[in-house]
Amino acid sequence: MKILALETSTEFCSVALYLDGKIFNKEILAERRHSEILLPMVHELLEESALALQQLDGIAFGAGPGSFTGLRIACGVAQGLAYATNLPVIGISTLEAVVQQIEEQKIIVALDARMGEIYHAAYQKTANFDWKIISPPTLCLPQHALSVPGNGWIGCGSGFDVYREELSALYGENIHQVHFKLHPQAGEIAQLALPKFTDGSNTDPANVTPVYIRNKVALKENER
Repeated sequence: MKILALETSTEFCSVALYLDGKIFNKEILAERRHSEILLPMVHELLEESALALQQLDGIAFGAGPGSFTGLRIACGVAQGLAYATNLPVIGISTLEAVVQQIEEQKIIVALDARMGEIYHAAYQKTANFDWKIISPPTLCLPQHALSVPGNGWIGCGSGFDVYREELSALYGENIHQVHFKLHPQAGEIAQLALPKFTDGSNTDPANVTPVYIRNKVALKENER
């Protein structure tokens, strides 16, 4: 199985290739240059792997939640490449891409959503090594994040970097440990896409869409 993965939901821009069990990736701190550097990064990675787009089995992208602009870029590029090559496309949760980086069973993930809010979810790894949703993805104030049952949870994601005190006070002894400085990456997007492509749940490029969660991207003057 050969999968190209794209991730542009944060200030980082990353691409990855899953090639029959091995992952090759590139990542750049892009700030706001995602649209300029994403395709060159894809072409560079394909050249280094001596692959053409037509040789791939599918394209995956970080569908969100995350930056509105970043999500649209990854989705649009994935669709464009898929149309050109008649390949299937799958969108992968950026929250799951973060928890995929940690070898633990019960994980709370919080990504900084700006405007004083976080994207939040909680997952538990199943016997089949996939992720069961315990608390569904949501947008909330850090102090209003949903509770989780029991102890032994691991916290991760940029939301814990920015709102460490609020989330620590909220969860208390629920959380055993926190992994800081984690963000969605294309390598995990590819890993999570693999079983979806394998079981045939391929998606028509015309039907894939970003998962925004937030409908409002800016505060009015009187709300600041």
